[in-house]
Amino acid sequence: MLRIYGRTSSYNVQKVLWLADELLLDYQHIPVGGEHGGLDRPEFLAMNPGGRIPVIADGTISIWETHAILRYLAAQYGNEEFQRDTPAAQSLIDRWVDWSLSELEPAFFGGIFWGYYRTPDAQRDQTAISRALKRCDQLYQRLDDQLRHQPWLSGETLGLADIPAGTTLYRYFEMDGISRPELPHVRRWYQQLQARTAYQQQVMRPFSELKGRLAY
Repeated sequence: MLRIYGRTSSYNVQKVLWLADELLLDYQHIPVGGEHGGLDRPEFLAMNPGGRIPVIADGTISIWETHAILRYLAAQYGNEEFQRDTPAAQSLIDRWVDWSLSELEPAFFGGIFWGYYRTPDAQRDQTAISRALKRCDQLYQRLDDQLRHQPWLSGETLGLADIPAGTTLYRYFEMDGISRPELPHVRRWYQQLQARTAYQQQVMRPFSELKGRLAY
């Protein structure tokens, strides 16, 4: 049976669990990291020498790095919605997957979720937060422009491109204390995601206990 290691409050683990549920996979979730500990155990380090989550074990294969896991699950278990049939079509998906990792997530999770939400008031760098908010406005506007022409980031149906960027939306829209541009197409996309059982169960998890906590 497929095993997925990680704590459910981790947004990277949420990506993997969400995709596994969308693919209707039979898996065992093993809580590791944070309050669960276990990242320094020899058996975990044998799967990921870096001691980071998420990690999956599929038979004799262990895979770490979130987007490598997503690509493996899509290629191994996905249908045409999650694994495109030509390199050109797949490249359209891969561009957004990589863009989310290199552009969107550092601006939102690094700059806003950690820099603002998880940092105690007295320790916040307001200049850095303002800069990150401005950058997030630009990046979410880029998503809005793309979604103006298609219902999902992956195209006509939900696909792999929706997973990384879509995982940011719950915290982005439900977090208090920040401003956001209008983003009508992103909000419509977010509503579509909220209607999906897998998204509800794996991404729409309360996170208020993390407010003002730099350590987990």
